[in-house]
Amino acid sequence: MTFSITEDIRSITDLKRNTNSVLKQIHKTKRPVVLTVNGKAEAVLLAAEEYEKIASAFSLLKLLIPAEEDIKNDRYKEARDFFKEFKRDKKISGQGNSASAR
Repeated sequence: MTFSITEDIRSITDLKRNTNSVLKQIHKTKRPVVLTVNGKAEAVLLAAEEYEKIASAFSLLKLLIPAEEDIKNDRYKEARDFFKEFKRDKKISGQGNSASAR
């Protein structure tokens, strides 16, 4: 998602006067619009669909926090060691890769 300084920064006054135009722009470009008050960024207006995508991605990222903590605290196994132990515990033969062995 690129950002256009000339198109995507609008004043609150502009939003009040041209609400439909701003909303059409957001839906057409899929980019957020930064709303300013007295020349300073005050809020960001975003299409609901784009917000849902961002919220979903953020939720997935939050799921990684415990994994990052485990790695930081040396609470992990190398994949090769994990699968060896898993196969041993589940009594799975390490022979062959045929479809029937899966």
